[in-house]
Amino acid sequence: MSTVAAARIAPGRTKVSFPRVLRSEWIKLWSVRSTGFTMGLAVILVMAIGVAACFVFDPVGTTPADAGTDGVSLATNGAMLAQLCFGVLGVIFSAGEYGNGMIRATMSAVPRRAPVLWAKALVFAVAAFLVAGVTVAVTFVLGAGALDGTAFGLSLSDPGVLRALAGTTAYLALVGVIGVALGFVLRSVAGGVAVIAGVVFVIDSLTFVLPASVADAVIPYLPGHAGRAMMSLHGGGDLLSPGAGAAVLAGWAVVVLGVGAMRLTRSDV
Repeated sequence: MSTVAAARIAPGRTKVSFPRVLRSEWIKLWSVRSTGFTMGLAVILVMAIGVAACFVFDPVGTTPADAGTDGVSLATNGAMLAQLCFGVLGVIFSAGEYGNGMIRATMSAVPRRAPVLWAKALVFAVAAFLVAGVTVAVTFVLGAGALDGTAFGLSLSDPGVLRALAGTTAYLALVGVIGVALGFVLRSVAGGVAVIAGVVFVIDSLTFVLPASVADAVIPYLPGHAGRAMMSLHGGGDLLSPGAGAAVLAGWAVVVLGVGAMRLTRSDV
């Protein structure tokens, strides 16, 4: 190969491209100690609480309609706590770079900035979806054994089960993506963790101060309620349909990502 040809190819080898940014963010995610710890804690919470809920549940004398529950909701009980793990890890993944100063090196390598946000969000969404998906599926299979032969017993082939488990998985991943976006908006791990905790746990409980007519119109569109609609096997009550719940939560994620992109591209790091 001639020197001229090599000189022409060399710039391409170091050119910043979105796949390269994705690869860099994937390495960052799995090289941080908190990733393994927090993901592991989320797995333990989902499995321990879900399996325990199935084994201690007493179906004698009740039906799913009477109890207001089913095999899927029992097996995914732990997801309501695990969502905080995914949200907090998302915040750490983005805001952590502001705390340790790495964000300056990152933006020097990727001057356009916005691809960093999209890459972090996509990498985290894929990683969270894979971890949560396997965990939720295994938990359901283990818990189903305790309910086998009862009115609450379900299998993966029953109508709506795979959709509900996929909805649970997507919910956990989207909460994590919202956490990533909040990290860019607030640029503070402590602030991001406080907000994500409020989003998944506190906001729903504050709606009691609203007039009933207003609360009924607002509650279904809050992130937590939208997530419960995604996780629900039958829906009903004040929940949206699973598809509508997914659209609402995705909308929340898009809005926060948009705000994060504006903050990232329009202000100094």
